[in-house]
Amino acid sequence: MTPFVTALTAGVESYIALQRSLGYQFRKQSTSLHAFLGYVRSSHADGPLSRALAVDFVIGSNLTLNGRAIRYGVVRRFAEYYAAFDPRTESLDRRAFPRSRAVPPPRILSEEELRSLMAASIRISTAQPLRGRTLATVIGLLASTGLRSGEALRLDRADVDLSTGLLQIRKTKFRKDRLVPVHATTLAALQDYARNRDLAFPAPTSAAFFVSTRGGRLSTAGLYYGFGQACELAGVNRTGSQALRPHDLRHRFAVTRLALWHQQEADVQSMLPLLATYLGHGRYSDTAYYITGTPELLALAAANVFRAGGPA
Repeated sequence: MTPFVTALTAGVESYIALQRSLGYQFRKQSTSLHAFLGYVRSSHADGPLSRALAVDFVIGSNLTLNGRAIRYGVVRRFAEYYAAFDPRTESLDRRAFPRSRAVPPPRILSEEELRSLMAASIRISTAQPLRGRTLATVIGLLASTGLRSGEALRLDRADVDLSTGLLQIRKTKFRKDRLVPVHATTLAALQDYARNRDLAFPAPTSAAFFVSTRGGRLSTAGLYYGFGQACELAGVNRTGSQALRPHDLRHRFAVTRLALWHQQEADVQSMLPLLATYLGHGRYSDTAYYITGTPELLALAAANVFRAGGPA
């Protein structure tokens, strides 16, 4: 390696260590910075860390516009830190990759589409059947509880009470823990998965509840890759529509729960605090973000309004 690459590598590692010492997990940022190092090595750059180097790295990445803006921001903040060690480091323009504030609408799967997706998940790997079982169980858990995908993947065996159906959710988005009870059918699926997992790995090397084909914790990349395969196999990513994401299942859970309450003619307004608590939200506005006005939900809500005598 050139002296520039050697120094840059040391700078990246010290920067990551500093961020983690401050309490940040810094996983995705670390991945971006290591990708940047890989690009610098492959391009045989000999320094300094310049605007052109950072921009070329980001443009060459296979990311969305917002993904590029996020990655550029990681490199820009590192450059501010690294300038203290290499004064030749150029200041990176904050406006080079502006983020789009447009939020793509979630894809709300129908019951039939969800069943097709879970069936396709089982079929994605005949050579490694546990892979399909793992993916199908994760998808079922996300759809039936509204968990964030990261919360599901971080579950340890000790966090899943297979007797009572109670999940201990740790390290949430807002660094809070919560207990999440699951439906009896979800508990049965978790019990079935645990039996098959333990048959495949009778001497576990990881505390993780959901495991990869090697027995370690299932990664976010592994989930998204398998999820994409299952979506294609199930045909749920229709041409011209927003590609389905695991996070869309959290939206689906919120919408489905509201629809069910409307069908039961419950006082939905008074039930919203329960939904917010279950999803791990501290504010109702956070929960409102997940409420998508599907035709079914709007029809049910309208029917309940006029059943009660019409709008005030």
